[in-house]
Amino acid sequence: MPNPSNPLIVQGDKSLLLEVQNERYEAARDSLARFAELEKSPEYIHTYRITPLSLWNAASSGLSAAEILAQLEDFSKYGLPSNVVRDIDEYVARYERVKLIREGENLIVTSADETPMVEIQNHKATARYLHGRLDAHRVLVTPGRRGHLKQALLQIGYPAEDLAGYVAGEDLPIALRLATLGGKPFGLRRYQEESAEVFYAGGSAQGGSGVIVLPCGAGKTIVGMAAMAQLQTSTLVLTPNTVAVRQWMSELLDKTSLTEDLVGEYSGLQKDIRPMTVSTYQILTYRKRGSGDEFPHFGLFSARNWGLIIYDEVHLLPAPVFRITAEIQARRRLGLTATLVREDGMEGDVFSLIGPQKYNIPWKDLEKQGWIATAICHEIRVPLAESARMAYAIAMQREKYPIAAHNSRKLPVLQAILERHVGESILVIGMYLDQLDEIAVLLQVPLINGQTPVKERERLYEAFRTGEVKTLVVSKVANFSIDMPDASVAIEISGMFGSRQEEAQRLGRILRPKSDGTMAHFYTIVTRETVDQTFAANRQRFLTEQGYKYEILYENEVLTTDFITDSRI
Repeated sequence: MPNPSNPLIVQGDKSLLLEVQNERYEAARDSLARFAELEKSPEYIHTYRITPLSLWNAASSGLSAAEILAQLEDFSKYGLPSNVVRDIDEYVARYERVKLIREGENLIVTSADETPMVEIQNHKATARYLHGRLDAHRVLVTPGRRGHLKQALLQIGYPAEDLAGYVAGEDLPIALRLATLGGKPFGLRRYQEESAEVFYAGGSAQGGSGVIVLPCGAGKTIVGMAAMAQLQTSTLVLTPNTVAVRQWMSELLDKTSLTEDLVGEYSGLQKDIRPMTVSTYQILTYRKRGSGDEFPHFGLFSARNWGLIIYDEVHLLPAPVFRITAEIQARRRLGLTATLVREDGMEGDVFSLIGPQKYNIPWKDLEKQGWIATAICHEIRVPLAESARMAYAIAMQREKYPIAAHNSRKLPVLQAILERHVGESILVIGMYLDQLDEIAVLLQVPLINGQTPVKERERLYEAFRTGEVKTLVVSKVANFSIDMPDASVAIEISGMFGSRQEEAQRLGRILRPKSDGTMAHFYTIVTRETVDQTFAANRQRFLTEQGYKYEILYENEVLTTDFITDSRI
């Protein structure tokens, strides 16, 4: 019940203000993460917002309007504004009000309520995908426009429940091993099994499309393999890069009954289409200069009778792949990601075309269970070097961040952090190649960037895993799908402006549990009182929502004190 000592204020514009210094803060934060989006996370008051999409994702994972309202009341200082109560009831109710079904060969949009059907038939966004009214509750959908109609329905406020079913695809017998090829016992963790079962839904039309949200290091690849084992069908896996392709192929051979002759790579290096094929977003969106709108590799989507398409790191899905995905809605689709945040604002297209969020477990829950490492996050603020202050002051806005990110005063702080973690496996991560070149030379350690050949990357990753190489300098190519189980320290020297998804991925590089119980440390070094600090605050929003707090340190504290007292749990 509302109580002045509670931590939450619910406002009429559906913004939520959460007091950080309240004893119920953590419980409220974990509750809000299920149905609201974090907008700002300064020191004392965090601002969330309830949106239609956040409510529809909550509804898709089984949360009712009554449960959402009960949680808001439980944490609120004051009574809930009446318009917020009505809007939550209405938006959640809309989630299953409109359905797509199949009757014989016909695809039909239907609703038990005549009112939305009248709007759908007459709204210009949806009417162009319809071609005949059967009755007051059923309208025929133009063939091949299933995905396009779902996008349009979401735009006008009716997220459709897609019950039209899927093609079975070509049979592919596949089983999960009880032990890896190396002889280690292998089995699904409970949350991996649960998430795969929620996606599969017993093979019914209620399942078969959606997104599983799990932290980096929690085994999203294994969830994908579990879904394959349930469906027993030919599968196309799409990944961010060629290194990820090789890792998927290695995992498939190591943990499933698939043999090498059944697993193919379709990338810039080779084009091998087999019953289980792993490809990249880059090759799919490649087109020759001057070729207009032609994507020659889109033919991969029809090269076999795929029964399942897996979108790894679905938050990176390029816009052209959304276009082809809209046309293949009869294929089962599984999205895997650590965060649904998209910097381009296309979360709605993920919802419409890949599917709603089906399963999400808070990072801190898995940390408590021991499945991911305990991590401590530090933001270290350094002043801008005197030599750069005037250049920064007169620079145009777009030029300010490169100046602040390149701040030479970051380098002594970087070296001080490295000295505190001697003997540990460390990643130094940045986005500016000239800066990374300088750091690699300064530290006399290997550098991996976009120009590093795949074989050399794999060699260096292996050397890092075995401990032969203790420190790697990496560009943003290392953000995704890189198996670095022994990394315990990540130092971010520059980031992709205010990208929340990048911050989540970078922290994820160090979250695999450490065999010796060592804590993971994530550092971001920022130039204070510049856009670098502003962007850093934005990047941290997602991690704050997941329960991570940034310890704020200053240059003098790092250079003059032993700021790490114990790196063990």
